[in-house]
Amino acid sequence: MKDVSILTNNGVDVQKSLELFGDMATYDQMLEDFLKEVDGKLEEAKKYKEEADMANYAIIVHSLKSDCKYFGLMNLADMFYQHELAGKSNDFYYVTANYDALIKEAHKMINVLKKYMGVEVSDLDEANNIIKDKTILVVDDSNVIRNFVQKIFDGKYDVKIAKDGEEAISIVANTPHEKLVCILLDLNMPNVDGFAVLEYFKANNLYDKVPVSIITGIADEATLNKAFAYPIVDVIQKPFNELMIKNVVEKTIARKK
Repeated sequence: MKDVSILTNNGVDVQKSLELFGDMATYDQMLEDFLKEVDGKLEEAKKYKEEADMANYAIIVHSLKSDCKYFGLMNLADMFYQHELAGKSNDFYYVTANYDALIKEAHKMINVLKKYMGVEVSDLDEANNIIKDKTILVVDDSNVIRNFVQKIFDGKYDVKIAKDGEEAISIVANTPHEKLVCILLDLNMPNVDGFAVLEYFKANNLYDKVPVSIITGIADEATLNKAFAYPIVDVIQKPFNELMIKNVVEKTIARKK
């Protein structure tokens, strides 16, 4: 017989679930089906988040919210509900900022359910992919953009931020170049702009040591051609989504290698 205290001691509202399922035998049967499909749903949510497809993200987290309510995971259900609301309002900044906390709680509660069911609990931590000895520098005068990019890579890379070219040059000068693997550089910034940073790199022969890609809201051909006159890796236009940022960072770091 399964130990229900494993659930109740971890905040699972079993009594609420029994209002739907009636008895623990039915609860267990339905829970077994849920555990077979939940990882797939979480992967779907991750995919939609990275693509900034908030409409489909809202749909999948709504489904996960309902599942959590059925099985008494009320705190997790509320977290999925907040993400559902953010998805419906196209607030991908909220989703990105709070996604890690959501997934951490989801993995925690899934492991509780697996332990109750006698299923082997796997380590869902991706610590083996963390490479914190490598630094990404994000240079942008927008706090929203800086925080958005930092949140994507925080926990994997050492992410440094600069609000203008002057701060960027200072960070580059004081960071070991073997550690600095990627710079995401805005062009249009107050004080010292992105082109001044590109000139600094040219004057100090840094392009072969520290690869640079441009993130910009500027779309006119003359400005973009001016940027490509420098040996940068790539340019991506704002607004961008998480998948676009991940792709350009991967491409930029590959130039370092």
